[in-house]
Amino acid sequence: EVQLVESGGGTVQAGESLRLSCATSGFTYDKYALAWFRQVPGKEREGISGIGGSDGSTWYADSLKGRFAISINNAKNTVDLLMNSLKPEDTAVYYCARLKGFIAALGLWGRWATDYYGMDYWGKGTPVTVVS
Repeated sequence: EVQLVESGGGTVQAGESLRLSCATSGFTYDKYALAWFRQVPGKEREGISGIGGSDGSTWYADSLKGRFAISINNAKNTVDLLMNSLKPEDTAVYYCARLKGFIAALGLWGRWATDYYGMDYWGKGTPVTVVS
C-alpha cells in the first residue's frame, strides 16, 4: 500500500526556518518523482517543489527559489523540504505527493504545478503557520 505521511509543521515566527518531512512506503523512488504542494483553505493548491526519484533533479516555483530546498533521504525513505526565511504568506497546509517518473524525466513540472498532471498519491498534509 502506498503511503505518504507528512510531519514537521508548526507555528514559527517570520524569518525562521522549518523542515518538513514526508515518510513514504509501498514504493521505491526510482520510477517516480516526489513533490510538495500547499493549500490555504478556500484557495487553489500551489505546487512549490519537486524532485526526480531516479536522478535527483529538482524544480521550484519561481516565487520560492532560493528560500526552499527539497531533498531525498534514501536511508529513511523520506522527502524533506527545508523552508528558510519564512513569511506570513507561507502559511498553509503542506502536502507531499507522488508523481509519475516522466514528470521529472521530461521536465513537466510546470504542467504538474498547473493541473497536477501525473500526480497519483498524496498525504493528508501538515499545517504551517508563520506569524509576524
